[in-house]
Amino acid sequence: MEYSREALDRKVKIQAMKEAGIICYANHFHGKQDIIDIRKEESQVKDAKELMDNGSVGEFKTAGRIISSRGMWKMLFGKIRDNTEDIQVCFVKDKVTFNTGRELVENVVIGGEDKTAFKIAEKFCQVGDYIGVTGDLFLTKHWELTLFVKEFQVLSKAVRPLPEKFHGVTDQETIYRQRYLDLITNNESFERFKFRSDFVKTIREFYWKHNFIEIETPILGSAASGAAAAPFVTHHNDFDEQFVLRIAPETALKKATVGRFERVFEMGKNFRNEGSDPTHMQEFSVFEHYAAYWNFEDNMKFTEDMFDYIFETMNLDRNIKIRDKNGLEKEVNFTTPWQKIDYIAGVKEKSGIDVEVYGAEDEEKLRADIKAAGHSWEGMDKQATATMIDYLYKKVLRPGIVGPAFIYNYPKTMQPLARQSDADDQIVEQFQLVLNGWEVLKAYSELVDPKIQQENFDEQSGAIEAGDEEATASDDDFVLAMEYGMPCQSGWGMGIDRMVSLLTEQENLRDVVLFPIMKSEKKQEEAQNKEEK
Repeated sequence: MEYSREALDRKVKIQAMKEAGIICYANHFHGKQDIIDIRKEESQVKDAKELMDNGSVGEFKTAGRIISSRGMWKMLFGKIRDNTEDIQVCFVKDKVTFNTGRELVENVVIGGEDKTAFKIAEKFCQVGDYIGVTGDLFLTKHWELTLFVKEFQVLSKAVRPLPEKFHGVTDQETIYRQRYLDLITNNESFERFKFRSDFVKTIREFYWKHNFIEIETPILGSAASGAAAAPFVTHHNDFDEQFVLRIAPETALKKATVGRFERVFEMGKNFRNEGSDPTHMQEFSVFEHYAAYWNFEDNMKFTEDMFDYIFETMNLDRNIKIRDKNGLEKEVNFTTPWQKIDYIAGVKEKSGIDVEVYGAEDEEKLRADIKAAGHSWEGMDKQATATMIDYLYKKVLRPGIVGPAFIYNYPKTMQPLARQSDADDQIVEQFQLVLNGWEVLKAYSELVDPKIQQENFDEQSGAIEAGDEEATASDDDFVLAMEYGMPCQSGWGMGIDRMVSLLTEQENLRDVVLFPIMKSEKKQEEAQNKEEK
């Protein structure tokens, strides 16, 4: 790895400190108070002159990263930051002591020179380092709340300086590859990821309040079932078999309902070997649940209740500005109840094509009818009926939906895992929630008839053999479980990354994923060189 001149200088200082017996990387710092709590204690502010004369007694104890430092004659001011807030700290010559990690001292011999505690703070504590401090509060002449330091300890030395003298990381590649630098320098990013954590916590709480049990299901499996998408394939060396990363936890969660778990949910990762762009990632996080004895209409109400709980618990504004896939911003009002739109009727109105009448065997006719209506897209000549219907919907109907809106009444051929309607066997009981053209969750009245399920899987197998990589794979273990009796139920899946990106008004999913998957720097450089040629 390459080091800047400043980084090399820091390495020299670290080595000199270690040789002087200073522990530069502590194993603990007990008793730390959050800075935000210390800032609430302004009633404990002491007289500045008294502190200058007599020093601090050390009423407060905290720790954090040094984010700025400036010397003023016999005084040194800096700021430290923890996960809650910033606070100014003040070191005064002859009024501060240093904890080496082994003992409390007033001076240390470093590199053959005697260094006072004040000089160590001034010359050996640098921006980026973590330090622990104890002291008392006072107000500067500019009325800034400051901690007058009684004693301090180096907790972790930073070898590399923070970027751009702490003005922040602006290069997007660096932000995604070294997110920790973005979090250090950009409070907006830090707050966004705290929001994500609170969002996940709130949903979990809502599930618990409604008697759902959280379970874990496998990431590796022998069948890419649960959704229509191309899987990632890997080889299991011990078994000498091909396995796939799951594209959805659906079949495993539903098998749990066979085993007496009536309400289950999981937060986990899905993997889909598809194209990568600001609105799609191959690895993404989801919440998915299944509730026995519900149908899709029960799940609609549950969804509205969940979002009411999220907005109330997190104290969010119901009006959110959301950009569609073309960048057009519209205000979406999350006040319930939400709009309901018939999928089949909506596509017919926008395209003139009644998608309900096309079965799996009608793909050539559907393809011709779509082209005759003036619509086409890349790859449609290899797509099966279900995939073409989905693409047609995404082209003609979804872009115009502001929402929040439930899209329901899907053609049977679209969803091999959904239950067909008792009123019309060519329609499945399913809905999706759409926000200004974005699909954020999908739900079914689940198919629990093993005979129909196997027939649907067989149809999808034909589509896979014909070259449709996004068709749903068959899953014999799932059908076997269903044959032992699966309760009627409704399930639901929501992408966390997309939902958080919309609620925080981000246009790129990577802006709400701490460490997104990136093309290697070598591959990135090769691609750039190829473009330049």
